[in-house]
Amino acid sequence: MREYLEGARILNVSHRVQKLPDGTVALPVLEGKLTKQHLQDLRGSMAPGTTCILSWIKKPIPSKAARAQSPAQKLCGELQHLVARFGGRWSEELEHDLPHSWQRHGDLVMLSKDCFKAALWEELGPELWETVASSLKARRLAKQGRVSPDGVRTPTVSLLLGHDGWVEHMDNGIRYTFDVTRCMFSSGNITEKLRVASLQCPREVLVDLYAGIGYFTLPFLVHAGVAFVHACEWNPHAVEALRRNLELNGVQDQCWIHPGDNRQLELRDVADRVNLGLIPSSEQGWPIACQVLRKDTGGILHIHQNVESFPAKALQLPCGLLKEQSLCNGQEDSGAQRNHGSPETADVMDSVQKIQFTGTRPEWQRWAEATGAQIRFLLEKLHGEPWRINILHIKPVKSYAPHVHHLVLDLECRPLQAEPH
Repeated sequence: MREYLEGARILNVSHRVQKLPDGTVALPVLEGKLTKQHLQDLRGSMAPGTTCILSWIKKPIPSKAARAQSPAQKLCGELQHLVARFGGRWSEELEHDLPHSWQRHGDLVMLSKDCFKAALWEELGPELWETVASSLKARRLAKQGRVSPDGVRTPTVSLLLGHDGWVEHMDNGIRYTFDVTRCMFSSGNITEKLRVASLQCPREVLVDLYAGIGYFTLPFLVHAGVAFVHACEWNPHAVEALRRNLELNGVQDQCWIHPGDNRQLELRDVADRVNLGLIPSSEQGWPIACQVLRKDTGGILHIHQNVESFPAKALQLPCGLLKEQSLCNGQEDSGAQRNHGSPETADVMDSVQKIQFTGTRPEWQRWAEATGAQIRFLLEKLHGEPWRINILHIKPVKSYAPHVHHLVLDLECRPLQAEPH
């Protein structure tokens, strides 16, 4: 009988089949869906002396699936009860004002900035946040705000429940600890962190120009086998978290932290790799990346950037910006500048090895080639000799908005004199 009801799509799966006190068995059906024809078919298939009838049961037993509420459903139900106890009226506005997603860091739940804006929530006082925490099985609550435009991307996070914002997060076998009210944790970069972790970099020296709490410094050290990292970071709260994270993962002896503005970095000629993980643009760090790259063998730059993908928008090479950056970096006008002159876009672009990657949009390819051309110009201006630039990798990390993607570009930079003839 159950198979028949399932086949006819009239079995009510939100309730259980149950045995009644009189010995009969009740199979739940959807209201208004069971017809006389269905009853005739069922009766015709039964053994002699048995029958079936349509009955009403006052308290049917819910199925296991119906009893299992999602956290969002449980939160909504608990808040409905809370609002009713305070004499308020539940409304669609309040329901739409609830969080639909959140981040969990151990016993702390981080709510999104676009929830709990209605005036009624303030009237409920501390009991509101205790109810939310209980529903989401958390002990501490925080709420995101906008990232502060202070140059260090300080999050404006409000601690709603609890007295300490330090949390611990496990990501690909790496332990991170940070204060959610002082530092950001970008979970959206997981694909790039996994790729970095898969690289083979034994005996290499890495300069991470925007280390943060160690998003890329730690995967390079723990998984990629980098021998040593120079980590640059100017947010003092991120520096403190980075120190703790290096110790948590047992790699504190393989990293030297350079606090402060990386444009004042005195390192030169040390790096086999340079990571430039700053968005929307790491362009101000390009002269420093060229400065720290090994001048005898060169190395690889990992450049992050938010790139617009409007097909009709042409990408121009900002040569004027190159001159400004070089002067800001304290470089004199070298022989390379006099010999090569200010490069025309077409000439410099031709010097970058062009490989079309599968799935790469034309706008991304043009940006990569223009970036390679600027890096080559900076290196030749710095060292007074020709360099070769190869594009090794172009991939989107995530989408920020329609037509805006966070890209990562790997550039291989080699002095021509270091290559065998």
